[in-house]
Amino acid sequence: MSESESILRGHFRDMPQQRDASSLGMWVFLATEVMFFGGLFLTYTVNRAAYPAIFAQASRQLDVTLGATNTAVLICSSMTMAMAVYFSQKGKRTALVISLLLTMGLGLVFLTIKGMEYAEKFRHHLVPGYNFQYAPASAGPAQLYFSLYFGLTGLHALHMIIGLGILTAVLIEALRGRYTPEYSTPVELSGLYWHFVDIIWIYLFPLLYLIDLHR
Repeated sequence: MSESESILRGHFRDMPQQRDASSLGMWVFLATEVMFFGGLFLTYTVNRAAYPAIFAQASRQLDVTLGATNTAVLICSSMTMAMAVYFSQKGKRTALVISLLLTMGLGLVFLTIKGMEYAEKFRHHLVPGYNFQYAPASAGPAQLYFSLYFGLTGLHALHMIIGLGILTAVLIEALRGRYTPEYSTPVELSGLYWHFVDIIWIYLFPLLYLIDLHR
């Protein structure tokens, strides 16, 4: 049995059909993710419109430098992920492995920086709950802002962790020489997922960090 036959599932006619079906499935999944995050973005927008001044004030508690650094990190990770897809399509195994490792490394850097930000919020009692401390007159809307901050960035971080798990599985198969110019679909689909997660952050950064930057 040839390599292409061993990876062709029985309900598909040929490899192109299998690849197209897999891509369609991923795009449908990403569409559901867009709707999921879209609802959260709408919730944020409605509440920010209701409390514009306090949301702007609360946003000044975020570290714009760390947020911008994380943005640059994810943009670089998108580039290395694109390189991984390219090398998988060209059958360059070593370059593919290196690109995947770089992408995963940048993902870990992002999560480390995000962890540092979260630790700072805990130290300053800005985590919503019984220990939340803020100016009494603004405490309610400010706690709402930080609830959205932790909810949105926490869900994004969870998607990053899932993405790292997916890339780990792809990396193992790459080390085994599984991917060839004829079969690189898992790398391509994991790339789509990774780019989606990066794009979500591109929206989160200005919405959460840059509300009151002009001040």
